[in-house]
Amino acid sequence: MRGLFWILALFAAAVGLALAARVNDGYVLVVFPPWRLEVSLNLLIIGLIAAFAVLHGLLRLVSLTLGLPARVSEFRERRSKDKAAAALQDALRHFFEGRYGQSMKRAEESFSAGYVPGLSALVAARAAHALRENAKEGQWLKDAEGDNNLKVARLMLTAEMRLDSRDFSGALDALRQLQETAGRHIAAMRLELKAQQGRKDWEQVLRLARQLQKREAMAPEQAREIILKAHRENIRQRQEDAPSLLAYLRTIPSREGSPRLAATVARALLSLDAKAEALKVVESTLEKCNEDDWNSDLVEIYGQVAVADADGGELTARIARAEGWLKQRPRDAGLLLALGRLCLQQKLWGKAQNYLEASLSVEESRDAHLELARLLDQLERPGEADRHYRQGSRPDLYRN
Repeated sequence: MRGLFWILALFAAAVGLALAARVNDGYVLVVFPPWRLEVSLNLLIIGLIAAFAVLHGLLRLVSLTLGLPARVSEFRERRSKDKAAAALQDALRHFFEGRYGQSMKRAEESFSAGYVPGLSALVAARAAHALRENAKEGQWLKDAEGDNNLKVARLMLTAEMRLDSRDFSGALDALRQLQETAGRHIAAMRLELKAQQGRKDWEQVLRLARQLQKREAMAPEQAREIILKAHRENIRQRQEDAPSLLAYLRTIPSREGSPRLAATVARALLSLDAKAEALKVVESTLEKCNEDDWNSDLVEIYGQVAVADADGGELTARIARAEGWLKQRPRDAGLLLALGRLCLQQKLWGKAQNYLEASLSVEESRDAHLELARLLDQLERPGEADRHYRQGSRPDLYRN
């Protein structure tokens, strides 16, 4: 449509000029002694226009000719950037394909061409790390230091690679620099958590796991497992220091308690000969247990602990409490074994034998066979005792 408009405008201008020329009778006299030139005004105007057009064209041609080297240089630079961009894209694609050698080669091409050199160096460093070429990895990280815009990315990548190489101190150093530069963020905290786990700094593990749990940056089940392990390790580290252990136990929030942690706490208290306190922990935890979190370790502790100054009434109460649990879990072999042991402490030989035999009928175990053998020895039934001693020494029962 625009082309048609310009054609019509051109024809209109031509018609206008033709009409104007018909009424123009003027002429121009040019005198240059001894010459004299007389031309019509219309011809002179057309000549001047033509001369201007020719001169303009010549000047444009000269300008294009003189600017040709610059345009060629710009074209080559654009082409080089396009090739470098394609090389970086190939480097990323090869990396995600697992072709780390090709990835590093293409990233090096992009870096040499000067196309986002910092990012190209980081890609090459990550590929070198995957190839376990430590010297090249270090050199590429050094090359990436020149781009301040990529400092956070470089430090994150450094921490990740140090962590992968089990250089936990190096990873933490990189994360400290990152915190000074960009503050804390979730991904960095996750890396720091792994590094602290590697260093076995369980106080820091506990702190980081709680922070990530609070920010909902971890699955609840994962957070619980990490917090549980941190508590267990902290308890083991304080197991020989009674005041420190008791002080630590008082700091554990009730929301972080669990039957598995209670078992660790009870064993730690038993190592300090605090049997009454250990029993309180076991009893209070088992009373709250449902079918899903019932803990066999707690039941085992409950049956094994013998308080030296406990009277018959206390043992009877413990047996009654365990029999109450048994009503809910009548085929729990561990609970039957614990009841058998409690009855042995109370010298209820008949009930002890019944519970131990019931435990064996549900699931054979080395401990149940040996407890029953000792009981039969006391009852002067050596033949039956020997049979249970032999059964208890079977290799396949040592894992139970």
